[in-house]
Amino acid sequence: MNDLLLDIQDLRVTYTTEEGLVVAVDNLDLQLQRGETLGLVGETGAGKTTTALAVMQLVPDPPGKIEKGTIRFAGEDLLGKRHEEMRRVRGNRISMIFQDPMTSLNPVLTVGFQIEEAITLHQKLTQKQASRKAKDMLKLVGIQEARAGDYPHEFSGGMRQRVGIAMALSCNPELLIADEPTTALDVTIQAQVLELMRRLRDELGTSMILITHDLGVVAEVCDSVAIMYAGTVVETASTENLFSRPLHPYTRGLFGSIPSLDEEVKRLSPIRGIMPDPTELPPGCRFHPRCPSAAPICSQRSPVMIENEPGHRVNCMIYEGLVPEE
Repeated sequence: MNDLLLDIQDLRVTYTTEEGLVVAVDNLDLQLQRGETLGLVGETGAGKTTTALAVMQLVPDPPGKIEKGTIRFAGEDLLGKRHEEMRRVRGNRISMIFQDPMTSLNPVLTVGFQIEEAITLHQKLTQKQASRKAKDMLKLVGIQEARAGDYPHEFSGGMRQRVGIAMALSCNPELLIADEPTTALDVTIQAQVLELMRRLRDELGTSMILITHDLGVVAEVCDSVAIMYAGTVVETASTENLFSRPLHPYTRGLFGSIPSLDEEVKRLSPIRGIMPDPTELPPGCRFHPRCPSAAPICSQRSPVMIENEPGHRVNCMIYEGLVPEE
């Protein structure tokens, strides 16, 4: 427990829209150990980014609202902090790399100035020292320091993402949240960015949450994995255990949807149906309308998270002994 860096318990985040109340995250429990890289995996709309924004206290209010739950970081209650206190945490102790580097960088400011700004806000350095550190951070991510005076539009997508990484790591944060950092990049640049993040994580000792829907990226980078579905975590395990023994029907469905180099199959096995509308979530287990093992009880109450084996937890009636496995 002394190595527990982030502990999220019973988190619920909602958005008020014209269509009704959207439950983006509900009953979410998540833990991250110091020095660990956790992969947060799920379909688009599963609540991954909202979870990250809740940790950063950046959920737009209105229309968003953190209705209940606790988020403890290094033993401190983040939800109990005032706005000024969170500003000292955000960008300094917890940093975030956003999904689209073009929209997360200011187009009218040089990249060097933007990195300097993050440094001077949180660290007691002179402008000259901050400028020097900004150039050092660019060198660290493989960009020539002479380009500190260039603007975001003068960089490629992969280079802009490197700038985002340099900015996020400029204050040596304890936790780095990377929200699908390779989504808009081609495969070659994806591999370079992932290798860079892995190297910097090892050199700087930063804990990391990697938000993705790509299980291949998880296998490359992450120590452990949390699978999200319709706003809640349905399975957590070490990367090795999850890949070798997926337990939840949804997790198995994800793996069944991926082509394998080791097996010859004529057709993949996609998960039937679509993820539920967040304004009209099904009763009971949220996966039951799509689950091949669903039984009547699955629509009557929510399952309980069970530790099926040490470190491997699953949220399914099968492991409560109430539903036979198909």
